[in-house]
Amino acid sequence: MKTIELDDDLYFFIASQTRHIGESASDILRRLLEQPGERAPAPKAVAAAQPLPQPVADAQGLQALLDAGALQQEEKSINRFMLVLSTLYRDNPEGFTQATEIKGRKRVYFSRDPEALRASGSTTKPKQVPDTPFWVITNTNTSRKQNMVAQLMNSMGYDESLTARVCAAV
Repeated sequence: MKTIELDDDLYFFIASQTRHIGESASDILRRLLEQPGERAPAPKAVAAAQPLPQPVADAQGLQALLDAGALQQEEKSINRFMLVLSTLYRDNPEGFTQATEIKGRKRVYFSRDPEALRASGSTTKPKQVPDTPFWVITNTNTSRKQNMVAQLMNSMGYDESLTARVCAAV
């Protein structure tokens, strides 16, 4: 396996094209470029079970957050991450429930129960997303946080350009 560097906007575009949890970047690129793959495609039952992105009911809070420059004023990425998550919840609480479907290979990223997050790894450092009933793991690098936001926004039905702008701001 080789490693390549991508500009942030390309990375977030690729992440936004995820069709199912656990789909690798290589699988996404093979599908987008219509290239034959070494791996078998995901079973249809898994793909069919995934909810389709719902249209975003209201992105005004998120847009206002970007326009006001509040994210840029935060020095720490964890603070920007939590601010984005809180705003996503305010914009669309029903759509935010899909966050619990976003998982890593071994870790659960979002839950309504902090103990579920602690049980999925030894150093998850769960924190409650402000003004929501959800908890999120915070012991991840900035790139992983951006990926989590991209996956969540994609599942909530946000468009790719707004997703890329928000992720770049995290």
